[in-house]
Amino acid sequence: MLLEPSTTGVARPGLPGKPRARSRRSWQAPGVASIVWGPELAEAYDAASASMFDPAVLDPTVDLLAELARGGPALELAVGTGRVALPLSARGVAVSGIELSPHMADELRAKPGSEAVEVTIGDMTTTRVDGAFKLVYLVWNAIMNVTTQQEQVAVFRNAAAHLEPGGCFVVELGVPEPHRRPPAELGRVFSMEADHVGIDTYDDPVGQILSSHHWMEVHGHLVRHSAPYRYVWPSELDLMAQLAGLAMAQRWAGWQKEPFTADSTDQVVVFEKPG
Repeated sequence: MLLEPSTTGVARPGLPGKPRARSRRSWQAPGVASIVWGPELAEAYDAASASMFDPAVLDPTVDLLAELARGGPALELAVGTGRVALPLSARGVAVSGIELSPHMADELRAKPGSEAVEVTIGDMTTTRVDGAFKLVYLVWNAIMNVTTQQEQVAVFRNAAAHLEPGGCFVVELGVPEPHRRPPAELGRVFSMEADHVGIDTYDDPVGQILSSHHWMEVHGHLVRHSAPYRYVWPSELDLMAQLAGLAMAQRWAGWQKEPFTADSTDQVVVFEKPG
């Protein structure tokens, strides 16, 4: 799960610096190029991501996923604390999830309605769950948590393996904007608010790695958080789908099917498995 959209203009949780900060960092599991959320970050995740629970943000997401699920079943990769899975399940869609962090899964399981969402702990590049799905989805830039191109392709292949013929894989992802970095600067400030300071540093332009650094206030405490992410270009995303045997069917600029243009900063892409 991604704490914030790292390269887009979408609101990110986080914050400014007070003294005596708590340092909370994600970590990478041995042998897995994916971010794992520890217990403290998992506990703070929903509060830090409060803007993404706003009905104006969440309802269109669930509306479109419910439409594409066609009654289900559906599988969420990087299901996290259930921000999307729980309301989608409440719409009558049978939802399963894969989550690398047991701490994030614990936060989900503590919520009402969680008994209807079956969560498997594992890496979304390789973990398999039983059954074939009409819909597999990966939201809020979560593919960027996988920090190598090879394993991002593996995410697509794993999604395709879970789909029934005619099913679709939906990916929500920001459009990379490294050009917004000031000339000769290592990074750029993307947020400067009363409760959040955020800076992206572009560490490896060839490998497409950026690090997102946050100082944010959560429950009265200053939280510092830094983690690496791998950004993906739209054309690269389509090629990953082709390598997995999927075809791009739709690309929108948001969950309300806004047209995607050269100026779009976000994308919601539907890839289909041949029937």
